Amino acid sequence: MKGSQKTWFRVHPIGIIRTEAGIDEVREGSREIKSTIEIYPQYRQGLKGIDGYSHLFVLCYLNQLRREQKDVLHVRPRRFLRNGLSLNELPLVGVFALNSPSRPNPIGITAAKILGRRGGRIFVKGLDYFDQTPVLDIKPYHPHYRVRTIGFPDWVYRLEKEAKRRKRRDG
Repeated sequence: MKGSQKTWFRVHPIGIIRTEAGIDEVREGSREIKSTIEIYPQYRQGLKGIDGYSHLFVLCYLNQLRREQKDVLHVRPRRFLRNGLSLNELPLVGVFALNSPSRPNPIGITAAKILGRRGGRIFVKGLDYFDQTPVLDIKPYHPHYRVRTIGFPDWVYRLEKEAKRRKRRDG
């Protein structure tokens, strides 16, 4: 069976994330976190022409996951826990239906606002990565990525609606 064969490949980090954000800030996905993407010297020539972009996609290897987080295919959308829902109320869904860090290949992608650059350091806001996270790649955000109308599965709409209802009730 061709499709079932594993193909192994290597990737090399092009840099590292530097941030003073704590674990709680990162886990909550705060869009206010300030970080520095430090590009390693041998890759800095690849930054030529990047000045002037407002946002980047940053792909990282999620190196701080526990082993059991890498071998799962189903998880619960835990971001709704901070909206007053309990774990038992959350559906069990596939990892490819969520932005969960738990996944077979622990690769993260986050869009970040560029605050500035000095040499091989890019100062950004909005990354949800821990300090020392290896950077696999960066790509500029282009207008053609913008989606005007998006859709979600029914279970997301239900959870969002219930979370808003509880927030109004408790808030």
